[in-house]
Amino acid sequence: MKIGSIINGEEYLEETRETITVKNPYNEEMVAELALAKEDDLNRAIDISYDTFHQTMKKMPAHDRADILLKASKLLEERKDEFAETITKEAGKPLQFSQGEVQRSVQVLRFAAEEAKHIEGKVIPMDAAIGGENRIGFTKRVPLGVVAAITPFNFPLNLTLHKVAPAIAAGNTIVLKPAEKTPVSAYKLVQLLHESGLPKGALNFLLGTGKEIGDPLVKHDKIHKVTFTGSLPVGRTIRENAGFKKVTLELGSNSPNILFEDADLDYAVSSLVKGAFAFSGQVCISAQRIYVHQNIYDRFLTAFIEKTEALKIGDPMSEETEFGPMINEDEAKRAKMWIDDAIDNGAKLETGGERNGTLLKPTIMTNVKSDMKIIAEEVFAPIVSVILFSSENQVVHQSNDSIYGLQAGIFTRDIDRAFRVADQLEMGGVWINEMSTYRQDNHPYGGVKKSGIGREGVQYALEDMTELKFYGIRLNG
Repeated sequence: MKIGSIINGEEYLEETRETITVKNPYNEEMVAELALAKEDDLNRAIDISYDTFHQTMKKMPAHDRADILLKASKLLEERKDEFAETITKEAGKPLQFSQGEVQRSVQVLRFAAEEAKHIEGKVIPMDAAIGGENRIGFTKRVPLGVVAAITPFNFPLNLTLHKVAPAIAAGNTIVLKPAEKTPVSAYKLVQLLHESGLPKGALNFLLGTGKEIGDPLVKHDKIHKVTFTGSLPVGRTIRENAGFKKVTLELGSNSPNILFEDADLDYAVSSLVKGAFAFSGQVCISAQRIYVHQNIYDRFLTAFIEKTEALKIGDPMSEETEFGPMINEDEAKRAKMWIDDAIDNGAKLETGGERNGTLLKPTIMTNVKSDMKIIAEEVFAPIVSVILFSSENQVVHQSNDSIYGLQAGIFTRDIDRAFRVADQLEMGGVWINEMSTYRQDNHPYGGVKKSGIGREGVQYALEDMTELKFYGIRLNG
């Protein structure tokens, strides 16, 4: 299968183009050959997006935008098996999790269809100010223009839709650059949206590397907003290059999960095994740090290890598989080095730590120190550290001792303590009696500190893809 960039509905597949290969992380089989975009393609895609915005999208009624998104949700649901298999093949994600991603993606489209019809302003009480008599003021939200969407490999369909669907709902056009490791599901999504009635120039798709396509895309004068999910170093560069454009950056975390002595231990163990090892830990809000009160530490650790070792490891295409490969061997090697470095500096390996190609076994570490990479940085791998604590103040301090602050989990039956601790955690979101890794598509999602800027979640992303415009009227009275 060979795929190319799609600009104004036309796919670019000439033999003269440079190509790269997408391989299945599990068995190294070729999934697709990518015909890469050139600089001229980038400029053409942006110009067409810009023209389509002014000629079509900004004038399109909300009900038409909603109908397109709703039709897309129905088509995606009809093709859910095809899309799930595509995600599994290109990302190595176990099929059961790929199926869940597709279902969430259907829901994102439906949320966006609903939100397209509820983009509201408000009336301003002008006479609240001295001299404001006989004046009427109101606001409305208007679309920005061209949105540059740069998406990651780990949720190649759902995180693409968290950028594309709100942009369409708001009346913008999009230039989409997917991760070159997992672009096939996004490629199929673009075709599906065009089939659903979206003007072909409203969504243009570019295949290429961050350096060749991403950087000039971010800098281009006709781009009005950049929305990016990925690493902190790349996010920092985007922030510097974007100038006065609006920017949404979701840059990862090393999420803490806190278990107090009255936690529901059975539920905490079950959810945190999933939270730490789903998609081999390659999730921004993966449960990377688990702080456990000294009174339940031994019981938790024993149960946590037992349930981790019971995970079904194997071919991601099997519906029984719960744990599969990392995205590529380089990432697996990097994660293995972090494990070995921690052990060399006194950490204890409780289980896992073995690597075979792209497969790194689910790994639990104890006796860790706050300056170890597996704690201080975003591990983005199936590695979790279990840490003993004795007091509330201590665990709050440990949890906040990070450059990141995306999402956290607290497990306790004491509602006063739950809210007290949640208020003190420096996070964009806190779950009570739920793992940090839980996310719905309709709540605000984003971080503080170096976890990023702005919020996703359909309603909140849509708001940031519009501009608030004021209208004032002086009446002759």
